[in-house]
Amino acid sequence: MDKQSDRFLEQKRRSFWLKHLHQWHWISSAICLVGMLLFAATGITLNHASQIEAHPRVVSKEAQVPAELARALAPEGGADKAPLPAALRQWLEAQLSIAIGDPVAEWSPDEIYVSLPRPGGDAWLSVELPDGAVKYESTDRGWISYFNDLHKGRNTGEAWKWFLDVFAVACLVFCVTGFFLLQIHSRNRPVTWPMVALGVAVPLFLAFVFIH
Repeated sequence: MDKQSDRFLEQKRRSFWLKHLHQWHWISSAICLVGMLLFAATGITLNHASQIEAHPRVVSKEAQVPAELARALAPEGGADKAPLPAALRQWLEAQLSIAIGDPVAEWSPDEIYVSLPRPGGDAWLSVELPDGAVKYESTDRGWISYFNDLHKGRNTGEAWKWFLDVFAVACLVFCVTGFFLLQIHSRNRPVTWPMVALGVAVPLFLAFVFIH
């Protein structure tokens, strides 16, 4: 009777853990599915970046800030780095048909310089002082470069940073629950732990033998 009771309790515990581990495993896999596909694909493109030919597209624009607006240009508090004045930013966005946002500009006696990096490309903007001549240049390196930068979190902003954190946590939950599910099912799958050991041994071997 005691053996039957112990067996019943063991089966109950096993069912409890299987239920919850499967639940968290599929939830975490659903959350990180698209991100995992993206990171796996861009892992390949990043690993072969030198073999993937890129054709950057460069766009240049010029404009002239109105004299009245140009005369009023000065950094707040005389700082070397300060945001663009709202009036200038609105004029530039309308005149050049670009989105500038609210970047910090570099101010000097002769020039205002704004760096506008983004995933998959770069851009910069300069306003000469005091005459107000504007130069803008944008470089687009294509979709592969765009997704590679998403993979690296390069110039992607705060929202993408939070997404990467959530995605990383989901991946950890997915892997940890998967490990425990392997442990539970390993009794009926003798090859489980040799495969896990192989997954650990191969990258360690490659790292120690071929990476110096």
